[in-house]
Amino acid sequence: MFPPISRVALRGEAILTQPRFNKGTAFTAAERKAFGLTGKLPYRINSLDEQCQRAYDQLQSQTTDIGKNSFLQSMKDQNWVLFYSLLTRHLRELIPIIYTPTEADAIANYSHLFRRSEGLYLTFPNRDSMEEDFLEATKGKSVDLFVSSDAEAILGIGDQGVGISAAKSVIYSLIGGIDPSKAVAVTLDVGTNNENLLNDPLYVGWPHERIRGKEYDDFVDKFVQLVRKHFPHSLLHFEDYGVTNAQRLLQRYRETHAVFNDDIQGTGAVTLSTLMAAIGVTKSKLCDQRIIIYGAGSAGLGITKQLRDAMASIDNVPVEEANEKFWLIDKHGLITESLPDVREDLKEFVRKDSEWKEFQSQGDSNSEIKLLDVVKKIKPTVIIGTSTHAGGFTREVVEAMAEGCDRPIIFPLSNPSRLVEVDPKDANDWTKGKALLATGSPFPPAKMPNGKDYIIAECNNALIYPGLGFGAVISQSRQMTDTMIIAGARRLASLSPALKDPDDALLPDFGDAPSINFEVAVAVAEQAIEEGSAGVDWKKEEVREKAKAKLWQPVYGEYVYDENGDR
Repeated sequence: MFPPISRVALRGEAILTQPRFNKGTAFTAAERKAFGLTGKLPYRINSLDEQCQRAYDQLQSQTTDIGKNSFLQSMKDQNWVLFYSLLTRHLRELIPIIYTPTEADAIANYSHLFRRSEGLYLTFPNRDSMEEDFLEATKGKSVDLFVSSDAEAILGIGDQGVGISAAKSVIYSLIGGIDPSKAVAVTLDVGTNNENLLNDPLYVGWPHERIRGKEYDDFVDKFVQLVRKHFPHSLLHFEDYGVTNAQRLLQRYRETHAVFNDDIQGTGAVTLSTLMAAIGVTKSKLCDQRIIIYGAGSAGLGITKQLRDAMASIDNVPVEEANEKFWLIDKHGLITESLPDVREDLKEFVRKDSEWKEFQSQGDSNSEIKLLDVVKKIKPTVIIGTSTHAGGFTREVVEAMAEGCDRPIIFPLSNPSRLVEVDPKDANDWTKGKALLATGSPFPPAKMPNGKDYIIAECNNALIYPGLGFGAVISQSRQMTDTMIIAGARRLASLSPALKDPDDALLPDFGDAPSINFEVAVAVAEQAIEEGSAGVDWKKEEVREKAKAKLWQPVYGEYVYDENGDR
């Protein structure tokens, strides 16, 4: 299929500085004449392949990952097609540069690396002009996706104040196929409690402690209602919201708009897919598992609820019974009835004190019940880490788990890699190659006892959330329902290499992420149509071809000058 002809109203310097339309040296002779570019570009006309080779050579001259990240950010500011085309050709190599783990360093240094604004910045002291600012940023656009963040809980590095959520939006286009011109990254700047930022004279955000309570809720609600009012069929993505707000905001809005929280639902969905692949190897059911969640923040709770809901949906287990399959552990130990100040959203998973009397000191029901205690008592089949407690899965913990089941399922998911609960190589060695492993960041293969490489699955949200989002967008779903997410997760699990070879990786290779996410999107859209959530009048058998037609791809189309065209 040939790229469409675009009618563009920009000429000269204006089109060269608009990354959506800029082709650089790839403008044809006819386009150079029509758009007043003949004297503004060198003579040679390059193909996109040639431009990608030049850009890749330039990228290799950067000696650090953060330098490569900055180079690619600069390229994105100049030419979208070249940026995305380069990434597509070197996906496995460059995803860790533009996303986890390098993006965490880029965000931590955002104010010092800042060169050019992108997206939409909505700041609390300017809240009275929010609608005016919102409409100015979206004027003339047909927006399918808003990626919003208040930057309170970023990538294991915490409160970063005004860190923009652009990397997430990039992944939606790169892997999910959403047109970048129809996506807007939004920063909700409500201040920061990061003292280093507050004391940094170069900090670009609002230098004020974080707004909380009703003022915060009203500010977020004003933004959400603008999205609902002006772009009712868009997907609203919540990213890196703090533990006190993430689940609460998701629950508040998910019945009235298509909203999605990747830290909760995306992490939960990709973990569900990985676990379903693992139990495909062990020939068991979800409801047969005994699952420890080590780290009860937004990600840990999101995983717990996603797995619990899947048990209810797939295995027809009552929710209350499914809740009993989980043991949640936070920094104070196992979450039990007597633990003080248990968050409201954790209470359905609280364990009874009477089950753990032998671990509590005489007269002290608040004694900490440690991970090893729980492993030895319940003999878990699955242990999932979202704690950012490096080394939390000790050799003693892993060996105790291996004694209690034939194929221990161990997912140390914390990011970045320096915060992982256990190096997968060690977990593999300590279980004598019996463990089924997945991590949140890329790791090299581990050696099996027979000398064969065991590929460590990367339980990366980017294997599923772009497809979940694209599926919701193309079906114009009024909600992102649990059943849509489960449908996408089951499709991803069905593509696991381990289902063909039990000693292979639990998830597909990340280099196949675009095609994998397309399959996820098709499953999501099919489910939306089946359950009546979709806003399109399609038949299920039409979804695949309709989805193909809506995929955005980084290729140059033909431009025609039209003063009434796009800008």
